[in-house]
Amino acid sequence: MDPKRLSSSSQQQVRLRKKRTKREWRPLEDRSCTDLPWFLLFTVFCVGMGSICGFTIVTGGAARLVFGYDSYGNTCGQRNEQIEGVRLSGLDHTDRKEGSELCSYELAGHKYPGLPERFTKCPKLPVPPSKPLPVFNRCTPVDVSCYARFAEAVVTFVGDNSVLHRLIAGVAASKEIIIGLCVLALVLSMILMVIIRYISAVLVWILTSLVVLGSLAGTSVLWWLYIDHRLYGNDTSTKVPKEGKEEVEVSRDSGQALLVYAVAATVFTIILLLLMLFMRKRVALTIALFHVAGKVFIHLPLLTLQPFVTFLALLLFWIYWILVLLFLGTTGNPVQNEETGLTEFRLTGPLQYLTWYHAVGLVWISEFILACQQMTVAGAVVTYYFTRDKNRLPVTPILSSVLRLVRYHLGTVAKGSFIITLVKIPRLILMYIHNQLKGKENACARCLLKTCICCLWCLEKCLNYLNQNAYAATAINSTSFCTSARDAFVILVENALRVATINAVGDFVLFLGKILIVTSTAFAGVLLLNYQRDYAEWLLPLIIVCLFSFLVAHCFLSIFEIVVDVLFLCFAIDTKYNDGTPGKEFFMDKALMEFVESSRRLERAVERGRSRVKEAVSEGAEMKPMAPGTSSA
Repeated sequence: MDPKRLSSSSQQQVRLRKKRTKREWRPLEDRSCTDLPWFLLFTVFCVGMGSICGFTIVTGGAARLVFGYDSYGNTCGQRNEQIEGVRLSGLDHTDRKEGSELCSYELAGHKYPGLPERFTKCPKLPVPPSKPLPVFNRCTPVDVSCYARFAEAVVTFVGDNSVLHRLIAGVAASKEIIIGLCVLALVLSMILMVIIRYISAVLVWILTSLVVLGSLAGTSVLWWLYIDHRLYGNDTSTKVPKEGKEEVEVSRDSGQALLVYAVAATVFTIILLLLMLFMRKRVALTIALFHVAGKVFIHLPLLTLQPFVTFLALLLFWIYWILVLLFLGTTGNPVQNEETGLTEFRLTGPLQYLTWYHAVGLVWISEFILACQQMTVAGAVVTYYFTRDKNRLPVTPILSSVLRLVRYHLGTVAKGSFIITLVKIPRLILMYIHNQLKGKENACARCLLKTCICCLWCLEKCLNYLNQNAYAATAINSTSFCTSARDAFVILVENALRVATINAVGDFVLFLGKILIVTSTAFAGVLLLNYQRDYAEWLLPLIIVCLFSFLVAHCFLSIFEIVVDVLFLCFAIDTKYNDGTPGKEFFMDKALMEFVESSRRLERAVERGRSRVKEAVSEGAEMKPMAPGTSSA
C-alpha cells in the first residue's frame, strides 16, 4: 500500500481520537476561548450603552438634570443658545448657580402686587415656602401637605392617631438592635451553609416522614368521613318524610363526592409510597451531595462572598442605569408644551429608540452579571471536584475561576444571558399590557395574557436551570455554549429521576433552612426587644429584621443550591465515564463513593436474586417428567 496514504489515514485517526476524547468530558485539561463572536457582540452593545451616556452629556441633558433649567430652556450656570420660537431663551446664566425668580424675567419681583401682568407671567399666590434639595438644585415645598393625595392621606392618618409615630419611634429607639439582628442573620446564614451537611439527613427524613404521614392521615380522615356519612345517611334517610327527598338527594351527592375524594387520596398515597420506596436511593444521593457541598464551603470560604460581590455589581450598574435614564429625560430637542407654555426637551425621530436600547441593556447586563456569578461558582466547584488531592488546590480557586471566566468564557456568559433576555423582555411587555388593560379587557383576553405570561415564566425558569448546567459544562470541558448545553441536557435526561429528587427534596430542605434563619432571628429579636413594654413598637423592627434575614438567607442558600447542582453534574459525568478501575479512577468525594458502593452492593444483590430465580426455573424445566408415549432415542 502507499505509505503516504497510510500516514494520512493515521493522522486522520489521531484527529478523530483527539476529537473523541474532547467529547468524552476530559475535565480541566484544555482551555480555549468560547463563543468569541458573542463576546464581540456584547462588547459592541456595552459600547452603545456608554455612547448613550456620552450623548446625554455632550448634548447637555446631564447638565440640565444636575444644574436645572428654567421655563424657557435656559440651563443654570452656563451661557445658553437661542431656541427658535421661544422668547427669553438664550440667556447667560453663568452667575445663576442655583435658584430662579418666580416671575418672568422681564418683571421685577418686588413690583409683583401692582403689575397687571402678574396673572399671566407669575404664579398664583400664595407660593408655599420651599428649600433646595442637596442634589440637582431643585426646590421642594417645606410643607408636606403640598404633595400628592397619598401624602395627604398619610398626614391625615398621622394626625388622627399616633400609631405611625410610635412605630417610627420604635425603629429609632431599636436601631442598634436591628443592626445587630441583621448581622446575626448574616452569621447564621454562613454557619448554616457549613453545618447543613450534618443536619441535611435529619431534615430530609423528617420531610419524608411528614409527607407520608400527612398523606396517610388525610386519606384516613376522608374514608372516616365517608363511612360516617354512609352510616348517618342510612339512619336518617329512613326517617325523612316524602317532602324531604331533595335533602336525601343532596346527602347522596355529598356521599359520592366524599367517595371520589377518598379514592383519589388513596391513589395519591399509594403512588407517593411507591415513589418513596423506589426513590429512597436518590434521596440518599441528595443527602450525600449536601454533605459534600458543606465541605466545598470549608475548602472554598470565599464562596460566601459571592452574594456580596454580585449585589455590589448589580447595585452599581442599576445606579448608573437610573442616572443615564434621568439624563435621557432631559435630553433631546426643545419643544414648547401647548398647555403650559413651558419648554421641555424630548427625544424625537430615531433618537427616541435610545430609551428602548437602554431598557434592553438593563435586562441583558443584569442577567450577564448573574451569569458571571454562576460561571464563577461553577468553575471553582469543578476545580474542587476534579482535583484528586485537595491539598493541591489553587491558593484561591475563586480568583482562578474569575480569571478563567474573563480570559476564556465571557462570550459564553453573554450568549446565555442574551437567551434569558429574549424570553424575559416579552414577558415584561405582556405584564405591562396586562396592567394597562386591567378592568378594560374581556375575560378571554385576560386569560390568554395570563397564560402567555405563565408559559414565558416557566420557559425562563427552565432556561435558567439549563444555562446554569451549561456554564458548569463549559467550566469542565471548555466548550461553547450550545455544545455545553447539549451535553448537559443529555446528562440531565439520563439522570432525570435523580434530578427531580434533588430539586424537590433539596429545594424544600433549603426552604426549611431559610425559615430556620428567619425564625431564629425573629426569636432573638423578641428576646432583645422584650424590655420595651409597648408591644406595638415591636412590629416595624421585627418586620424589617425578618425581611432582611430572609433576603440574606435566600442569597446565601442560592449559592449553596448552585454548588449542589454543579456537584451533581460532576458526579453524573464521573460515574458515566469512570468505574473505579485502574486508569478510570473516580474523582468523587468519600461520601459520594460510599453512596456508589452501597448502590453497587444493592445492584449485585438484585442480580444474584434474579440469577437464582432463573436457575430455579431452569432446574424445574429439566426435572419435568416426559409426557406419556414418548421414548428416548
